[in-house]
Amino acid sequence: MVVEEDLESEKKEIIRRYRRLLRKAKPILKDGDAKIIKKAFNTSMEAHSGMRRRSGEPYIFHPLEVAEICVAEIGLGTTSIVAALLHDVVEDTDYELDDIERLFGKKVAIIIDGLTKISGVFDHGSSQQAENFRKMLLTLSDDVRVILIKLADRLHNMRTLESMPRNKQLKIANETIYLYAPLAHRLGLYAFKSELEDLYLKYSETEVYNEISGKINETKEARNKFIRNFIRPIKDKLNSLGVDYEIKGRPKSIHSIWNKMKKQNVPFEEVYDLFAIRIILDVSYRDEKAFCWQVYSMVTDYYQPNPDRLRDWISIPKANGYESLHTTVMSDTGKWVEVQIRTTRMDEIAEKGYAAHWKYKDGKSKDETGLEMWISKVREILEQNDGNAIEFVDDFRSNLYSDEVFVFTPKGDLRTLPQGATALDFAFDIHTEIGEHCLGAKVNQKLVPLNFELKNGDQVEILTSTKQKPNESWLQYVVSSKAKSKIKDALKEEKKVFIDEGREIVKRKLKQLKVEYKQSVLEEIASYFNVKSASDLLYLVGTGKIDHSLIKSFAKSSSQEPPKSSVRGAKDVEEKLSRVRKTDSDLLLLGEDLDIIDYKFAKCCNPIAGDDVFGFVTVSDGIKIHRTTCPNAAELLSNYGYRIIKAKWASSRKHSFEATLSIIGTDRMGLVSDVSNIISEELKVNMRSLSINTEGGIFEGIIRLYVEDTSHLDTLSKKLEKVNGVVKVSRSN
Repeated sequence: MVVEEDLESEKKEIIRRYRRLLRKAKPILKDGDAKIIKKAFNTSMEAHSGMRRRSGEPYIFHPLEVAEICVAEIGLGTTSIVAALLHDVVEDTDYELDDIERLFGKKVAIIIDGLTKISGVFDHGSSQQAENFRKMLLTLSDDVRVILIKLADRLHNMRTLESMPRNKQLKIANETIYLYAPLAHRLGLYAFKSELEDLYLKYSETEVYNEISGKINETKEARNKFIRNFIRPIKDKLNSLGVDYEIKGRPKSIHSIWNKMKKQNVPFEEVYDLFAIRIILDVSYRDEKAFCWQVYSMVTDYYQPNPDRLRDWISIPKANGYESLHTTVMSDTGKWVEVQIRTTRMDEIAEKGYAAHWKYKDGKSKDETGLEMWISKVREILEQNDGNAIEFVDDFRSNLYSDEVFVFTPKGDLRTLPQGATALDFAFDIHTEIGEHCLGAKVNQKLVPLNFELKNGDQVEILTSTKQKPNESWLQYVVSSKAKSKIKDALKEEKKVFIDEGREIVKRKLKQLKVEYKQSVLEEIASYFNVKSASDLLYLVGTGKIDHSLIKSFAKSSSQEPPKSSVRGAKDVEEKLSRVRKTDSDLLLLGEDLDIIDYKFAKCCNPIAGDDVFGFVTVSDGIKIHRTTCPNAAELLSNYGYRIIKAKWASSRKHSFEATLSIIGTDRMGLVSDVSNIISEELKVNMRSLSINTEGGIFEGIIRLYVEDTSHLDTLSKKLEKVNGVVKVSRSN
């Protein structure tokens, strides 16, 4: 039978992949390790027996691939291989954590627990995605390998995303760009970060991805020729050093090229640093710095450097352990080229991040490195964080991508803070007590306020007062997670005191009015005063912002129809979701379902018919339709996956949608008239507004108009681009 033949070939493929994993792991295996890996493989095979991935292939392919990524692309050891092979066993099969601990020990069980999703009901205002991410990060306190294996798992899921339905692709891709790519960046896994970002683009903006990757492939031969010509004059000099070296030329990632095109508002051909040349030296740890600067001198002897583009991450490495010397030089052909100079050790740390950094630490200085300091800070934040998971994830994420600023204490100790950090961030970085009582600071001997933004090389002295204490406005003065978290803790403590006072006042008042003190009554009073929650009400009464005598007016009105309580928010979301679920297979048909489901188009991205869209259930404003490329899409799809609704345009719709076009060109007489003629006369499009600003012979304009769908808008854009003087027409949010 064909089926039996298929099963037989699948078995052979499983064994082939298992043997490939062992071959990749061979250099790091110690006595008895192969036996443990085999046991984990057999356990995973048995647990996932009969299970298949959405692509139709046996499920065991996935844990085998994740384990291979861990060993080959991150450089992790046997414990991680075992945990990777078993990472879905507790979540998806009948095995429990106790079974894993009994079979493989406590260490593996802790890692598996960190990788297992939480099930159950979450507080209103939170989400399962955010809670799972927080849980995974909490295990950072026990074992950083949890996050490294999770990144390997996510990378394999992204590599095999093709077989998923479109709505799942969008959810997973946006969650990846929002959380996992920044996390890979912070842990120094640059190869991971680039691939995750590229795969995000592949599924979120497929046309853009295909266009850029096509152009990169088209220019490959010309690029290789350019690199050969560029390095020819410096090769002799490099040979004279008497050390082994390697020169690599590689294009920038598709995602970073796309970012440059958007930021600089230029086409692919005009992105000036499409690729980087990397010179890797094989020298001893002691000689690294001297040789790297020697090579820098050789390169700049031949090519003129851009003084604003020198980056010295050898003297002061990045917080994630990254070390390299970067310079951008002008080539003979008039193109800027980025040159990266580093050693074999630095290159492995740049590619494999945390694991390689740890490997090279043996025998070196035992001082805490930037990466370890960051992990210590994360542990600190995690251990005292008890707030809303979504708020926590947003705070944590904001610190992942930010560049660093290097500042000094009065005694000359170096401190690394996120870019944009203030004197108040510095105070909390030194100690919580100092932060809470910070009055101001002296930066380079000059008196500055709390919100003074620090620059590289600043020397900072903090001034304190026992009378000073945190207030709400302080949250606007800080950017670091530690400072935000400590300020929120202090405000919570203060709030608790006022809530207790408010509770006593309300109890006394209700007793006088002969009304029973209970939660439902508190919620009705909160709704009467248009306050979000009962605790907010008690706080406002405790601080005197709501006069307790006004509760009497509530008692009088309570005999009438009680006002709609704001605590219905969660129920409203559930009701809206269930109504959509009763329509065509959870699919909202835009243009046809308006009589059944109330929805609006989001102002942040102004979707029009033909756009790739999704629905988002808001708490108080119905269902909002967003474009999948909306600036807020990543956050919504990452944190609130359970409130996302599949949506598509009904073919029978006849609507007008507001769209915004940005137009750039060279100014001339009659240009505005030509533009408005095409819009109003030739294409019969209703224009809402047209504003054009001219400076130095260049004009920039914003046109707001009504169109039927994306093809209508494309036709209009192409017509406008043909107008004499118009250089570029693009859609903006």
